[in-house]
Amino acid sequence: MATKPVKKTAAKPAKTPVKKTSKRMTQAERTALSDQRMFEAAITLINEHGTQKTTLKEIGELAGYSRGLANYRFGSKEVFLDELFTRFDGRWKEHIQAYVEDQSGIAAVRAAAKALRDFLKLESGYMRAMYMLWYESLGHNSVILSRLSGHHDVYRKDAAKWIRQGIAGGEIDPRISPDQFAVQYCAFIFGTVYQWLVKAEALDLDALFSDYDSNIIKLLSK
Repeated sequence: MATKPVKKTAAKPAKTPVKKTSKRMTQAERTALSDQRMFEAAITLINEHGTQKTTLKEIGELAGYSRGLANYRFGSKEVFLDELFTRFDGRWKEHIQAYVEDQSGIAAVRAAAKALRDFLKLESGYMRAMYMLWYESLGHNSVILSRLSGHHDVYRKDAAKWIRQGIAGGEIDPRISPDQFAVQYCAFIFGTVYQWLVKAEALDLDALFSDYDSNIIKLLSK
């Protein structure tokens, strides 16, 4: 009895095992990540309870780490808050620089005001936490109070510089006092933020800054 020929099937090539490559974070990257999470946790807690009632233990726990990590990393609450201030300041400087760039005179003043308007919208939680921290620092001498005083000096100097440039360029009325305008400019900026902190829904930011923009042009134009 004849047997049917057996069909030979080609052998399937062996599969090369795929190596799963998972890039491990370096110690510096893990530290940066944990710091970032703790700062974000601090912003949440400060907005909920204020700076006085916010503790390093709560910050570490909310960030998803041990109770003692924030204290181990920074040593004290004052040092932690000072670092939070520094990070906020860097963020704000990058933001306003992107608006003002190399402008001067009226254009610089208008751009800086628009930068604040948009920062209030984009970084509302951060802004609220930082101003609470600043206002609560007024009752006692601290590193943060000293830093805040220095930053106010810088804000006034910047505004005065824009006015001097505008006067020199012939677009701003020379009767305008650069130094006095700088104080009034900062009063508008910080006064607006204070009212926004108290009751944000009471302010129509777009209408407010649009009106300020029109008034600046009228006030400063030669």
